[in-house]
Amino acid sequence: MAVTINDIKKLRDMTGAGLSDCKKALILGNFAAIVALKCETDFVAKNEKFVALAKCILDAALEAQPKNIDELNALVIDGKTVAEHITALSGITGEKMEIGAYECLSAPAIAVYNHFNGMLAAMVAFNQDNVNPEVAKAIAMQVASMNPMKATRDQIEQKVIDEELNVAIEKTRAEQVSKAVAAALKKAGYNAYYCETEEHMDEAIRKGYMTPEQVEDAKRIKEETAAAKAANMPEQMIQQIAQGRLGKFFQENVLMEQEFEAGENKETVAQYLAKADKDLKAIDLKRVNLNVD
Repeated sequence: MAVTINDIKKLRDMTGAGLSDCKKALILGNFAAIVALKCETDFVAKNEKFVALAKCILDAALEAQPKNIDELNALVIDGKTVAEHITALSGITGEKMEIGAYECLSAPAIAVYNHFNGMLAAMVAFNQDNVNPEVAKAIAMQVASMNPMKATRDQIEQKVIDEELNVAIEKTRAEQVSKAVAAALKKAGYNAYYCETEEHMDEAIRKGYMTPEQVEDAKRIKEETAAAKAANMPEQMIQQIAQGRLGKFFQENVLMEQEFEAGENKETVAQYLAKADKDLKAIDLKRVNLNVD
């Protein structure tokens, strides 16, 4: 299908890239890449040769579509590999240079968003090729600002999910014990704050709020109550609360389940996309932030 000027303008609106770059990207197909060429100072980063090399490497990546940094470094440009070009320019400037990050996506449609003068870049892949540019850009901006781990829940490793669930279960158990202990102390007439730690108990004795005997009694109540509660946990309730916490984890870290930041109706990203097209989905994402070491 021929690339029209409207296609190029739409992509320019989505990405903020120049017209020629947008035309090249559309001709090359449904592939997008982020390349970060790192140096040591802002002075070199603004150098014309450094900027030109970075653009040249990105052009080569868009054409050859390498899958990782090793493949990118091995690409040949004008008879030299990318790695050799970087080494050569590093020798001229006297600064260490390297590919600091490389991410790529292949999909029917991809939206790209650059922020902070390219210091933060985000890409989102969609399952359809006729995505409204404004919708696509909004989702790319969501990725940039909200930093989701994955586009969909099923892309998160089971190991990560299991760890989150275990943490949620242990946190819920600890809360149940804490509530039981607080209630028992209150019933006995003790201030839970002054019974919280050894330091707090020492403070209570110094200020005359509790006698040493009362402190020992409070310790006994805490120990006995905690043991009794731990031995008699409401397991079904524990699991329900933990599952709710796991759901919150997904809401915070899965793009399609996040609250759409630019929306006004507390809708999720999935709901926002469904308004544009009931079958439209974000299927993958990449994010590079050079402000983070």
